[in-house]
Amino acid sequence: MKWSNFEFHSPEFLWLLLLIPLLAFWSFYTQKKDSAQLKIPSTKGFKAGGSILPKFKPLLHLLRLLALSCLIVALARPRNVAVSKKTKTNRGIDIVMAVDVSASMLAKDLKPNRLEALKRVATDFINRRPNDRIGIVVYAGESFTQTPITSDKSIVKRTISEIKWGQLEGGTAIGMGLGSAVNRLKESKAKSKVIILLTDGVNNAGFVDPKTATELAKGNGIKVYTIGIGTNGMAPFPWAKDPRTGKISFKNQQVEIDENLLKHIANETNGKYFRATNNTKLKEIYDEIDKLEKTKIEEFKYYNYSEKYRFLVFLAGIFLLIEFTLKNTLFKSFI
Repeated sequence: MKWSNFEFHSPEFLWLLLLIPLLAFWSFYTQKKDSAQLKIPSTKGFKAGGSILPKFKPLLHLLRLLALSCLIVALARPRNVAVSKKTKTNRGIDIVMAVDVSASMLAKDLKPNRLEALKRVATDFINRRPNDRIGIVVYAGESFTQTPITSDKSIVKRTISEIKWGQLEGGTAIGMGLGSAVNRLKESKAKSKVIILLTDGVNNAGFVDPKTATELAKGNGIKVYTIGIGTNGMAPFPWAKDPRTGKISFKNQQVEIDENLLKHIANETNGKYFRATNNTKLKEIYDEIDKLEKTKIEEFKYYNYSEKYRFLVFLAGIFLLIEFTLKNTLFKSFI
């Protein structure tokens, strides 16, 4: 029997156990009054061959008290409880993460750089979304669907780990990144559709206007959370790449993020705009989005009770039977 699964259905009856010590004292106190006494001048004639049974007479009171104790505990209904759980996901969420992979994402104001910091936080975010489908879109001067929305988290995490700079044409096409994410979600049957759009710059490439893509998202009932990543002021940006060694040199530049555009996209789609100025802030943003977009889960609990009071009632009956038998046999002449 596991004590962690043990309980009393009516524990208030256990207060009656406080009466047991009082009854024990009362039995001891009244025992002498209930016994017949005979005064004699000498006990010599009784010492040889005398019976020791009278010394065990208190055993009858003990048996009665034990029976009463068992009945009191039985009234409290001791039982074991086996609990089984069944969860049901009532509302799934489809999420597409649109990630800027332009050269500026190599800036080192986040450690080790913006792109690597994002990959770590995004992976942790995915681990906390077991009931949702997630897709990945990457964009720079053009956009590309890295992974369509899927419930296979291992595929999504592997995709995140393989994101690299230099795979797409240079520039920052926010409109195309958002447009590609909308295309991934517009046919979705999920009750809630979300895009997490991350960028560290301004829209300077692509043939899709960000505001047009915003209207598409709004028309398809898609909520967009926008994240501007980058510190305030100056940051070390990639400046040149050595063609022989492939080593990238860095130069301090002013951080430029089109916050007005990102706020517009979020407001129009009932989302929210965030600014990630460091690694900690970036993690806090994804934590907040995780809380804002919770999948509704119903949990059903099934209880199976195994009653234990029957054994106590049986035990009380045994004690009373023994007491009755002894009282009317061995101790009959002494009562």
